[in-house]
Amino acid sequence: MPLELESLRDAVASLSAALESSEDAALMSSLGGGLQVVIKSGVIKHFEFTYELCWKFIKRWLEVNISRDAADGVTRRELFRLGAEHRLIDDVAGWVRYHQARNLTSHTYRRATADAVYAVIPAFLADARLLLAALETRND
Repeated sequence: MPLELESLRDAVASLSAALESSEDAALMSSLGGGLQVVIKSGVIKHFEFTYELCWKFIKRWLEVNISRDAADGVTRRELFRLGAEHRLIDDVAGWVRYHQARNLTSHTYRRATADAVYAVIPAFLADARLLLAALETRND
């Protein structure tokens, strides 16, 4: 049974567009500091949502294609290890970093924390695109 990947496609595309806007030097320099913070905060929110979809799709793919209980009760690190074992992702350590960054966004808000999370988003976006491509290729 194939997974419906439209929500993940949309999330990756939205994160990409938000990040691209935040990296547009001309746009960002034309905005006041408050609006720059709002745009970066929006990128972080898109990251949070996209990250949540990514790990849930890894779990769903394992349940559908390996066994119903393949990912039951496993830690996120173990889930990512299983995802790598089944060639859905390449870099387990990277995905653990994304998980840690996501946890930071849900427990506190400080400018330094936001900046640290924002800094991992370009690498996450590249890996989320690779995950989406793997899911599309292996979605049977």
